[in-house]
Amino acid sequence: MALEDYMLPCLNKKLFGIECFGCGTQRAFFLVLEGKFSEAFAMFPAIYTLILFFIFTGLNFIDKKRNYSGMMIGLAIANAVIMVVSYFIKHHFK
Repeated sequence: MALEDYMLPCLNKKLFGIECFGCGTQRAFFLVLEGKFSEAFAMFPAIYTLILFFIFTGLNFIDKKRNYSGMMIGLAIANAVIMVVSYFIKHHFK
């Protein structure tokens, strides 16, 4: 069995036939776990800032002495920008 058998389908792609801004996230995450870093970036360019975002979100819950909200907001903005830019590059220039 392949990991793709257990991945959630993109409802936007199934219903409308158009990929969403987050398409490729699951595959990219598993490519990172397999050590295929450049392939993960090619699949979903925001994967590394997304992983950092989740790490800092976890730290925010665990380490109550420090304030990680500034880093989390910055990473969220970076993720949004990377996702939008890569989406338009992927669909309008290729």
